[in-house]
Amino acid sequence: MKDFFDTWKFKILVAVAVFLVGIMAYAGANGRLTAAPQELLGVILTPFQKAAAVVSSGVGAVWEKYTSIDEVMEQNEQLEAENAQLRQQMVDYDRIKAENEAYKALANIQKKNSNATYVSGFVIGRDPLDEFGGFTLDKGTADGVAVNNAVISDRGYLLGMVVEAGPTSCKVMTILHPSFNAAGVVSRTRENGILNGNTTYATDGLCTLTNLERSTETRAGDQVITTGLGGVFPPDLLVGTVQDVVPEASGKSSIAVVRPDADPRTAKHVFIVTAY
Repeated sequence: MKDFFDTWKFKILVAVAVFLVGIMAYAGANGRLTAAPQELLGVILTPFQKAAAVVSSGVGAVWEKYTSIDEVMEQNEQLEAENAQLRQQMVDYDRIKAENEAYKALANIQKKNSNATYVSGFVIGRDPLDEFGGFTLDKGTADGVAVNNAVISDRGYLLGMVVEAGPTSCKVMTILHPSFNAAGVVSRTRENGILNGNTTYATDGLCTLTNLERSTETRAGDQVITTGLGGVFPPDLLVGTVQDVVPEASGKSSIAVVRPDADPRTAKHVFIVTAY
């Protein structure tokens, strides 16, 4: 028994008893003896109540965030729909703007040749393997386009000709291509030649007017236009400016190196001459 009184358990019990007696004495002295058990219980439970309050507030905040997810997702979907609508409006605006500019260009061209019929077209594709700048247009046989139709820039300069035509699109061979041929004439000297592409000059965006006389009077700065011979290209289409005159390989004739006034490699909007 003596050993028990020396243990730490006994000492703890004594300390608790002294603590309780102290509280009871204090309560009795202040007339709050009946409330002492409740106050003691309050002292013991207060830390747990605070912890429970913190946990409860945290759970409430998490739940509030969780319940707002649906609302946020709905707002995001609405914003995405509005953004898509705005992007479509910008696309429509750009298309209408481009078409209006095309109509203005067409009006200027028709002043020069009111008898011709034109179809406005936009470049929708280019073959990266075509070193001569060939391209595809968004107009085809359903729009009156046919093979061998001349293709000109929106300022009236010759770009090439239609070589393939489907219902809704067509392919264009440019004046830079060696297979391209058109009857041309130097406007100042009235010397006739054959306008075509040349692999030597095509990389620089140049074409040639061949079959000129060896003693040609054509000089750099002269303008080259079409003659209309052959019935494929309208007459008097502007082609470009002579950059240089060089002798043909055999020495029997001369070649005029011509820079097109409109670069077919960068064309975006064109006109197809369907009749003239």
